[in-house]
Amino acid sequence: MPHLVENLKIACATQRSISHLCRAIDINRQQFNRYINGQTRPSAHNLARIAKYFDLDAADFGLAPRLFRERLRKPTLDLNQSSELLKAFPGDLTALRRHIGYFQTYHRSPSWPGMVVCSCSRFVEKGGLVHVKSMERLRDAGNGIQQFSKYVGLAAFYRNRIFITERVVGPNPVLSQTILLPFDEYQRVYLRGTTMGVSWRRENLPYASRMIWRHVGAEPNLRELLSRCGPLPLSSRHLPPTVRSFLADPSAEVYAVPAEY
Repeated sequence: MPHLVENLKIACATQRSISHLCRAIDINRQQFNRYINGQTRPSAHNLARIAKYFDLDAADFGLAPRLFRERLRKPTLDLNQSSELLKAFPGDLTALRRHIGYFQTYHRSPSWPGMVVCSCSRFVEKGGLVHVKSMERLRDAGNGIQQFSKYVGLAAFYRNRIFITERVVGPNPVLSQTILLPFDEYQRVYLRGTTMGVSWRRENLPYASRMIWRHVGAEPNLRELLSRCGPLPLSSRHLPPTVRSFLADPSAEVYAVPAEY
């Protein structure tokens, strides 16, 4: 690939920083520097990972730079007349960009009565869309249960509301829907709303509950962010006061479909 180095540099120029890109792809920064300096070539596996991040094929990095730029800017989704649902994303992209970054998320679930489930999510713009990636880590020491779930989805912005549709990554995917809004027009830290999904315990019952997201920045300490995930009592000191107040309100019930129905 005679144009590999130049095309890597072109792709990198679309990102906030090389460090950010390396963390997103999970490639060592020093190793990546050798790629863009032409000191070594990425393996087929690593090139495929880099291409996947940019919604490209590995072979695209061999294109002439002019063609590569056009391919890089090309929308990744071929939306035709039958794709009416996908046409809803991203909505107001400019408004949605104000919320790009990482979040600590909190909601109530019938799987953990009286508790708050703390997870983490990320908004990232790619290919003209805002993608959502979420992680949920739950432990039940009494029953010897540990669960680590990943979700992927898309976000759209309409009328000061953020609409999020996600699916669980794995052999048995399920879908969830979340609608969020800022506490006021100029407040960017907290987003509050409602989430709908199925409980992972109690027979996968459909439920709806309040949810609140707390923005933690563009490049937080990811290890620390993940360490906070899990079920927490409402009295936990790890819950910010705004989160506790929103989820402890007497009207913040969890609505679940009874199993007998």
